[in-house]
Amino acid sequence: MSTIVQNTQTSVRRLYALLYEFEILSKTISTRNLGVNIIMSEPMGAYFRDTTKGWILVDSDIDNSILAKKYFVDRGWTPLSVVLPMHRLKYQLSLIGIEPEMINYIILIHTHTDHTKNLNYFPTAKIYIQCQEYEYAFQSPEKLSYARFRDDYDNRPETDWLLIDGDTNILSSLNSISIRGHTLGHQSVLVLLPSGTSIIMTDDAGDLLENYEKEILPGESVDDTVALKSIRRLKQLASLSNAHLFLCHYPILIQTLKLTPDYYD
Repeated sequence: MSTIVQNTQTSVRRLYALLYEFEILSKTISTRNLGVNIIMSEPMGAYFRDTTKGWILVDSDIDNSILAKKYFVDRGWTPLSVVLPMHRLKYQLSLIGIEPEMINYIILIHTHTDHTKNLNYFPTAKIYIQCQEYEYAFQSPEKLSYARFRDDYDNRPETDWLLIDGDTNILSSLNSISIRGHTLGHQSVLVLLPSGTSIIMTDDAGDLLENYEKEILPGESVDDTVALKSIRRLKQLASLSNAHLFLCHYPILIQTLKLTPDYYD
């Protein structure tokens, strides 16, 4: 049962968009079996909220070219990402006077390493994660699939994991949406801003606009049928909520977004 709650009053004061890097990859990683000979420069970003409950970060991602080389290039997965000094997470937080220790909560979309590598920046943050994603991620390392490394998230015994099951209203007009398919417990986030604007942060359910317009599967999923249903559900939610889809890896969108220190309110 869905527990999405969109009130006329919102707990979110401001929404910041963060840009961490540009990944160089074949288009087929985003669009199943399409564009294998096309090379894309796709942004990798996250979102940061000033709320009545404190500072909430959606995903930690990776902003370190040395780690990116170790975990991606040296394994033959993708070329080295482009990470400039201005893309560093700590630098972007400093633009608005925030230190990592000030982050109260992280909403972890899923546990692929390009979304978890910076978790160590936030030792005191409580982490929201879907139950199925948590259960899978904490299997023995040899059972984990492509692009997951337990040392990203399992070297913090003090971490307070906040397990959620399905659609969950985290704060007034800040909702986790269960969008399974890309992984077992992938989640997206729906937020209402003080201006009345609603935004859905889709993350890896579909990287590009054509994933939604043409209902094209992402390059990887654990269940294609569920992944396609999730794309259709996000489209339906956007229509019902009159919400904008913020696509994490869409190179056209990133050029139009307000980036930190600018913000949406």
